[in-house]
Amino acid sequence: MIRLTLYTTLGCHLCTQLEALLARLCHEPPILERVEISEDERLMARYGVRIPVLVDGEGDELDRGFEPERLAAWLKPRGWLDEAAWSSLARELSGEDEPREVRPATMRGGRRYLG
Repeated sequence: MIRLTLYTTLGCHLCTQLEALLARLCHEPPILERVEISEDERLMARYGVRIPVLVDGEGDELDRGFEPERLAAWLKPRGWLDEAAWSSLARELSGEDEPREVRPATMRGGRRYLG
């Protein structure tokens, strides 16, 4: 079971990005405990310019986890990374996605239809 703490704040688009990446890259759905930092001055001082910050059960933190490479590198040694999902995402990000099959146009009744 993957249990993580996510330090976040309302309307954080980077946090939303991170959550989407987690859902895609973890080999099982993670359980997130979201901690709202705006309600605590101590948390604001510690995480205010660093969110989103992920923390594992050992207390190890990850800043900028919305960057796919950083998140994959953090998940892998914990045994949480879905390697196939990471390979697929890495290909997408590098523009090396497999080309789609191009079917030729066909003619029917004097009209040309694209594949």
